[in-house]
Amino acid sequence: MLDIINAAGWPIWLLIATSVLGLALIIERFLSLRAKLVFPPRLPGQVLELLRQRNSSPDAVLRLAGNSPLGRVLAEVMINRDETNAYRLTAIEDVGKDVAHNLNRYLPALATIAVVAPLMGLFGTVVGMIEIFASYTPAGGDPAQLARGISIALYNTGFGIIIAIPALIFHRYFRSRVDHYLHRMEREASALNRMIERGARP
Repeated sequence: MLDIINAAGWPIWLLIATSVLGLALIIERFLSLRAKLVFPPRLPGQVLELLRQRNSSPDAVLRLAGNSPLGRVLAEVMINRDETNAYRLTAIEDVGKDVAHNLNRYLPALATIAVVAPLMGLFGTVVGMIEIFASYTPAGGDPAQLARGISIALYNTGFGIIIAIPALIFHRYFRSRVDHYLHRMEREASALNRMIERGARP
């Protein structure tokens, strides 16, 4: 591995740093976007129990809000259960935007890596080409410098593509997962809101 890094020249260190950052973001999102953290299995039942008991105490709602992203959305519904339906819907929409922002955290950075990595590889290719042209002199070419220029160009191009492909794949995957989570949250919040609305009717 060290031989490859040496053959790829100094531009490869930029790509290595980018790959480490990309891997860290992917691991962090995998851990943060686990279904059991976003949608705890027992949460809907706990919310229904609070609704039946008409328990909207600040402590109960705070525990619900701190439970998970879904808990935060449902807690907003419970907090505003005595308000009008239009007011509740607006409150749900506002907290939903904040939850969506948190779930999408770091995904723009991952998309940036997917775009920038090939450009950094292209930069390494240009550095390699400079090495190639520098190897030619009126007296003849230097085979060692020529070979080094070619290796710099090829290694950096390859590394840039290798980093960009997984970054793009995981960005699309996480975006799809977040969209699915937000859709489920919207359904859960709407269902709870309808239950409250039916209970408020005389």
